[in-house]
Formats: sequence, C-alpha cells, structure tokens
Amino acid sequence: MKVLKTGAAVATAVVLALTATACGGGSKDTASDAGPSGGGKSDKIVIGIKFDQPGLGLKTPDGKFEGFDVDVATYVAKELGYQPDQIEWKQAVSSERENLISNGDVKFIAATYSINDKRKVKVDFAGPYFVAHQDLLVRADDSSITKVEDLNKKKLCSVTGSTSAQNIKKDLAKDADLQEFPGYSECLTGLENKAVDALTTDNSILAGYAAQEKNKGKFKLVGLNMSTENYGIGLKKGDKDLQTKINAALRKMVADGAWEAAVKKNLGPADYKNEPAPQITEGS
Repeated sequence: MKVLKTGAAVATAVVLALTATACGGGSKDTASDAGPSGGGKSDKIVIGIKFDQPGLGLKTPDGKFEGFDVDVATYVAKELGYQPDQIEWKQAVSSERENLISNGDVKFIAATYSINDKRKVKVDFAGPYFVAHQDLLVRADDSSITKVEDLNKKKLCSVTGSTSAQNIKKDLAKDADLQEFPGYSECLTGLENKAVDALTTDNSILAGYAAQEKNKGKFKLVGLNMSTENYGIGLKKGDKDLQTKINAALRKMVADGAWEAAVKKNLGPADYKNEPAPQITEGS
C-alpha cells in the first residue's frame, strides 16, 4: 500500500507540474522575468527587426542577422538576461510593428522605429537610441547636388508608397522629376546607371546601403537634415518595468563605448557622420 500511495503522489505531482507549465504561457518569452546576469524563466526572447535594411537590420543569405539595430537589440537582450543564442529574430515590417507588439508576438522592436505621438497611442517606447535625418544619396562623382533645391529638373528616386520624396516635391523642389521604384535596391541600380540622380530617405538607411561591400565608393550622402527621426525601441503599452530596464541598457551601451563602436562598424564605411547618442526621454 505504501508503494501505491507513493506512485499516486508522484503522478499527482507530474499533473500539477504540467498544469503549471501550461498556465505559464509555454513558449512566450518573459524578458521582464530575467535577471540582469542571465537565467530568467524563459529560454528565449523574441525581438522584432527589419530583415531588408543593410547596416541596420538585415537577414543575410546564410540566415545570419546583422546591422546597428541588431547590435543594439542584442546588447539590450543581454542586459535583460539573454545570450545571443537565446534570441529569436522576427521580421517587423513597418505596417505591422504595432500589431506585433500589441499581440505579444515580440517582446520589443528595434527597427528604425521613429517615435511619434500617433504611435505612442498604441505602444510605448524606450530611448531614443539614435537620431536620423532625411537626406539625399547621390553618385560619388556628382557635385551638382549640394542642397535640396538642386533637385529641380533632376530625377529623384522614391520607393513606391514612401512619403519622403513626395514631401520634397511638394514643398522643397517642386520641379523635381519623381521616379517611383519598388524598392531601395532598384533605386540604387538606377542611381548607378544614371537613370535617376538622387535617392531620399533616412540618412541611416541610405548609409547602410552605401556601406554594402558591392556599393563601396559608388555613392555619397549629401549631408542634409530635412527631418529629424528619433529611433526608439517599441514595447507593449504600460510595461514600465521593461521600459526602465531597456533605458538602463541603452545608457550602459553608450557609457561603455559599445554604441559608438556599433555605429562605426555598420554605417561608418559610407562616411556617415552620426550625431552623438541622444538623451533618453521616454519613460523619464
């Protein structure tokens, strides 16, 4: 009888353990439960990045991930208690970023995610961790475009659906000949082949493309500041604990030099002149 009672007790313990696991959410990550030096209750953290932005967030043909946003997210994750091999990268296209956060598909997003009031209705931000500006990319040997007004009578490339070039044509260079291409790669090909004269978007994105090995020496940034974009890390609305931890990680990354090193590694080859790391304003 004692044996039977022992067996029943073990069976009950197993059932209770399985029930507790199911109630705990299973595969959902819990970065806020992780300690500062590792461990945590989950074995992974899901982070949203761009997969198609060289220098910022790029999935390479061999399945690796690289770029400034990737380096920032990896640093933050480590401070939350996760090693690089515990990170699951999830593609965060611009139109889906708020949904990914709200639905709990990612713990946070670092994907050239500009902080603005419209987005802050749906999500919270940590940071900012980077300041970008709208700029122009031209051929390296082209000295005819040094200011935005020089785009008049020139062919300006825009990615279909982008507002950057539309803003230029509407307000700054109304006689620019706007050409819309499906993606930035097509714009770069057109720029190299002289089918267009300039490409516009955030200078960080332009620098990332120009810094690619195949593009080195072919293009240059004009150096205009036509807008200010404060990149933040997006997270679920109301998660003040996670916001505080990410802000602390960003401050540490700047203080120990890792932030500057990441900028130079990923964007430096395009002769990108970055601004200093911005003051953190979200959650403070």
